[in-house]
Amino acid sequence: MSEQTHEKAITPRAEDYSQWYLDIIAAADLAEYAPVKGCMVIKPYGYAIWEQVQKILDAKFKQEGVQNAYFPLLIPERFLKREAQHVEGFAPEVAVVTHAGGEKLEEPLVIRPTSETIMYEVFSGWVHSYRDLPLLINQWANVVRWEMKTKPFLRTTEFLWQEGHTVHVTQEEADAYARKMLAVYEWFSREYMAIPVVTGQKTDNDRFAGALKTYCCEAMMQDGKALQYATSHNLGDNFAKAFNIQFLDDQNTMQYGWQTSWGLSTRSIGGLIMTHSDDKGLVLPPRMTATPIVLVPVFTADNKEEVVTKAKELADMITVQTGYGIRVDDREHVRVGEKFFEWEKKGVPLRIEYGPKDIAAGHCVTVRRDTGEKTIITIDDNFPSAIKAVLENIQSHLYEAAEQRLVANTVEANAWEEFVAAIEDGKFVMAHWDGTTETEKKIKEEIGATIRCIPFNQKREEGQCIKTGNPSDGRVLFAKAY
Repeated sequence: MSEQTHEKAITPRAEDYSQWYLDIIAAADLAEYAPVKGCMVIKPYGYAIWEQVQKILDAKFKQEGVQNAYFPLLIPERFLKREAQHVEGFAPEVAVVTHAGGEKLEEPLVIRPTSETIMYEVFSGWVHSYRDLPLLINQWANVVRWEMKTKPFLRTTEFLWQEGHTVHVTQEEADAYARKMLAVYEWFSREYMAIPVVTGQKTDNDRFAGALKTYCCEAMMQDGKALQYATSHNLGDNFAKAFNIQFLDDQNTMQYGWQTSWGLSTRSIGGLIMTHSDDKGLVLPPRMTATPIVLVPVFTADNKEEVVTKAKELADMITVQTGYGIRVDDREHVRVGEKFFEWEKKGVPLRIEYGPKDIAAGHCVTVRRDTGEKTIITIDDNFPSAIKAVLENIQSHLYEAAEQRLVANTVEANAWEEFVAAIEDGKFVMAHWDGTTETEKKIKEEIGATIRCIPFNQKREEGQCIKTGNPSDGRVLFAKAY
């Protein structure tokens, strides 16, 4: 994503979906590759989307009683080794610091791939009594996982995320909280990112390293592949035992805590791009940008002052009465058509065109990014509410379009040939599975499809495994995935 690629035409989705995705990122000026292999620089326009994610989710977490804290980037290697499944699961992705200050360290330090181990060592000193629970902590941080194949936002060596970590009195409380936080992610994906998701539980083969259960939100991209949007884990008491997180219960008996962890990362921005964007550029839902409106005053050298002044008055009216942010693009050195093209590529939900003729007529022209529809709106007492209604319609339209795509491309399969054909056609496939890791791995090896989740709304029905013919009591969701 260099300056050269920034100016080139966007590759059509139908021609090369992967290149289209990279072209969208470049054209919208969201990010570029960093000098460090596998890493990215998130540019201001891209980081503004992440700030919107932070703003919305942080407020929601705090409503749920979660407090923010910050823990070190470096973790003593011995901490990671305390929970056997955890260290085994992350071993291939771990970066290790062995030298610092010109000398070899007495103990290697791991750059956090996730923070369970360092946080839980500290939690063991914070938790003493059942009155200290539940402990609800979140941190906004960066993590490092040594990825071999990277793609901006979707999979990078270093990425940004939030990771929540909690301790509870009982297993039931912990499981309920893990499910509760998954529901928060589902709410955010639907209400703000306009992305419909399938929620469910990961198989034992695919659960988080060291967890008892992993819950997930799975989204369908325009090419039919699944994207794991967010996860929430019931950690049981595995880490509590490894890190000695104990408390005195109300019967004066020592107990181990029951824990959860849950997270959403900059990968969600990749999902946002791939769910809504088109061959013209990025498409953003109004609730995912701090400035969902750009107002372009159309002026000449002779009337610039008058037109820009009127435009700014109009912008102030909209912001004050609707709460939506607006940018007035009054740059002199950029032609009007170039401004239209730039904001189209950057996915601004609504463009307002406003020139001398519009001022004289008492109206303006609005252009929707999602449909391209042009509308003349009269500037009167109802004008702000009319603009607000357009933005709300854009938000709902984007969600409905994505939901229709998900429904239309989710199918059932009852025979292996039918199953393979549907997977190759880029579908989400609901099919029977015999419940074994062996079968799950065979299917992945043969056709590249994985079990994305066992949906929460799974219907119990007798059937035969799509691969082995062995008995099955319900369908699971298969797809190829990012």
